[in-house]
Amino acid sequence: MEQSPPRVPKLAWLKEGEEEGPGAAPSQQPEEAERSQPLQEDPGRARTQEQDRARGRFRRAAQMVCEFTRCIWREETIAMGAGGMANSDLSSAETSAALLDLLVENGVSNAKKVPALVRYIHRWLTANASAERRLDKAVLALVEAHPVDVAVTLLRSAPSCDRAAVTMWRTIISSRSTAESVLQILALVLGSWPACSMCTSDGDETEVFALAATLAFWKILHLLCCTRAVRGCFPNLFVHLLFQVFFSTVQMLEEVDTLWRECRKQHSLPTNPNRFAVLTIKALLHRLRCESVLVAMERKRGWDTLLSADTHHYAVGLLAREMGSACTAWCCSIVCCLLELLSEEMCPWELPAMAFLVEALVYVEVTDCGESILPILSRHLWSECPEMRRQVLRGLVVLSQDAVMAKRMRSLTQSLVQLLWDADVELVRMTVALLGFLLSDKDIRLSSPTALQLAEALQPLFDNADSSVQLSSILLFRGVMLMVEKEGKKPLKPHVRQSLLPLFFHCHDENQRVAEASGEALLCVAGLVKRRDLEKIVKKKELWRFSECLLEKERSRVAEYLRQALPYLESPQEPLREAAVRFTGMAGRYMQGQPEELQDIMDTLQGMKNDTSPTVSSLARQSFHVIEAVHRAPSCTQPQL
Repeated sequence: MEQSPPRVPKLAWLKEGEEEGPGAAPSQQPEEAERSQPLQEDPGRARTQEQDRARGRFRRAAQMVCEFTRCIWREETIAMGAGGMANSDLSSAETSAALLDLLVENGVSNAKKVPALVRYIHRWLTANASAERRLDKAVLALVEAHPVDVAVTLLRSAPSCDRAAVTMWRTIISSRSTAESVLQILALVLGSWPACSMCTSDGDETEVFALAATLAFWKILHLLCCTRAVRGCFPNLFVHLLFQVFFSTVQMLEEVDTLWRECRKQHSLPTNPNRFAVLTIKALLHRLRCESVLVAMERKRGWDTLLSADTHHYAVGLLAREMGSACTAWCCSIVCCLLELLSEEMCPWELPAMAFLVEALVYVEVTDCGESILPILSRHLWSECPEMRRQVLRGLVVLSQDAVMAKRMRSLTQSLVQLLWDADVELVRMTVALLGFLLSDKDIRLSSPTALQLAEALQPLFDNADSSVQLSSILLFRGVMLMVEKEGKKPLKPHVRQSLLPLFFHCHDENQRVAEASGEALLCVAGLVKRRDLEKIVKKKELWRFSECLLEKERSRVAEYLRQALPYLESPQEPLREAAVRFTGMAGRYMQGQPEELQDIMDTLQGMKNDTSPTVSSLARQSFHVIEAVHRAPSCTQPQL
């Protein structure tokens, strides 16, 4: 008690109204004051009086610090110039700033007190607009020690980001050691809609609005000192802002709307928060000098498309393409961020995330994506959303261009086979093409179960309305017969035999490539089922003999073949209808003892007499009369007929 407290700044010892400067007498410590006093008649008594005065000054300063500390911990307003504290020594801005600086310097290790300090600093800056820079050191010290507590508390205390909050964010971003850590925290909050649940050291679990983090980041982007820090955190910030555009479009809760109305009162902001999130993305890209992306998106009306829930993922894909061509360096980092997001079991933004990922894969090295990409894509291959399945297949097609990845993707063969039954033509087209590419290696050998599954799934695709699906499925079907293991050929024969007639009909296809592929596949099937006679006919291209040769040796299957032929009688292609009528007329001759089936054939041919093609209609009439004559004639005369 004999000495003045060394930790209290000199500023705290000034009386109200005194100023420290060139024209003011320097403040003296007790020892200095004692040495400067003139000699007294009673030196002992003089020293005692001086010590009493020093003890009084120290007592008042100590009481001031204690009172100041208690007020902060109790979060009472002490620097607002209101209430019972208005006339105390603590109402001085200079004194409060000095005491707070001292308190932060000595008490920053106590994490539980940090949120209270942050709240006080915000209130202090609100009341002292002309003293904004006095607490820079205190704020930075708090952030360096407890970044989460500072950032989250500030978002809670000032969600609408008032002037005092902007001052604190400016201070935080001004230092490289604090900027990146705080931006990462903001990115985490941005990625949670509508609010992020984060507990601070004082036990406060109040949720933090993602919209508050967007507004804070918007203000930060307009500060000139943050470019390097933003670059370091760009992927997370960019992805989570896109996330927020989507959810502020489809899910506007009442509490979010209330916050947004308050934000709009203080700032000149768009009517809807999703448009504000888009503005923030634009500001982010502008800060990183991605001007060409901004121009391209504007020209293609990509920003407007981004604001619709139905077209959001298309706009995200467009944004990915533009960034891939103009800002390739960022794509790999964004892809890694998206893979982390998609690894979650229930990612609410998975379709737009997949759309960006698939488009960005074209511009990155597949090896840089890590080993998680294939499991993630294969898991989403079974999504209930058709668009998600299409996006995944597009991604797998891109990955298959890498030899190592293509080899790993062969493990997905059975999963891809199941997609061949899907009703989505585009999905089936991509699946067939991908399977054809993956199984194009001549050294590959298919197991019997996989070969059977493929043969069964591919045959219905021979008649698909999409000619590319037809061609790909027929080529792959032929490949299956060549790639199946030797011991797997016997179980495959019954399934392959059913393709004889469809392939024969498609040998007459108007699409020359489909016709040629069908001929090659038919030749392969005839060899597998050991029909050498059919092989010779196909090799010699004497297809007019094929029907008779097939029916002559397989009379027990005539009814089955007729059922297969009926759909081709309604084919939009005249050559296929003509081949089907010829086959039906010939098959009718072998329908002895089956009056019901025979009547069905006669009725079908009767209907074909009015076909739009003169050739088909004439052939139908001839076949009708021949079958009628054959079955009316005595059995002894049938061979001559």
